[in-house]
This record gives sequence, C-alpha cells and structure tokens, in this order.
Amino acid sequence: MKKIRLLELAHARSGDKGDSSNVGLLANNEAAYEIIQDQVTAERVKRHFGSIVKGKVDCYELPNLLCLNFILHDSLGGGGSESLRNDAQGKTHGQALLLMEIDVPDDFETT
Repeated sequence: MKKIRLLELAHARSGDKGDSSNVGLLANNEAAYEIIQDQVTAERVKRHFGSIVKGKVDCYELPNLLCLNFILHDSLGGGGSESLRNDAQGKTHGQALLLMEIDVPDDFETT
C-alpha cells in the first residue's frame, strides 16, 4: 500500500450553513469513489480537522454522483457575521479535506 492525498482522487466544494460547514467530496471515477467511501468516514474527517470542528460530523453518500457530503457542525465560530475567524464561511474546508492522506494499492493509478 502507498499513501496519497485525496486531491489525487477527488475534488471538493465547500460552504456554510449557519455555524456548520458543508464539504462535498467528488471522486474522479468509480474506483476512486470505492476507496474514498471506505476510508473517508465522518470520524476520520473529524479527526483530520481537529479542533476546528467542535461538533459532530455527518456524512451523506450520493453514489450516483460519486460523492460524499460532509456536514461539519460547530466549525465556523458562530458563522458569517458572528465569527472572528478568517474563514467564517468554510470556503477553505474543501481544500483542507483534500490534504487528507489515504491508503491505496501500490499499483493504483490516479489518472
């Protein structure tokens, strides 16, 4: 097995809903989706974000889109106009998730 970053298998979009951020992780193909679905769990996403996510993380699967949608509760310091954070709307959370490392078989090709 070898480690790669999610950015080699997927792209992401993120935004906010109140004090929660929303991260959509879209796999590049079905093989990548199977790996992501297996390894990128709500618990692992919460660990990856550490102290940024103070609440729970929910994961919704959208297999027809090869997508996982994560809701990161209590992650924006109040959200929008209430927060003093640099990114009070969660726009960078998608890019941050793409830095997570996962395991793939040594012969797995990302293209």
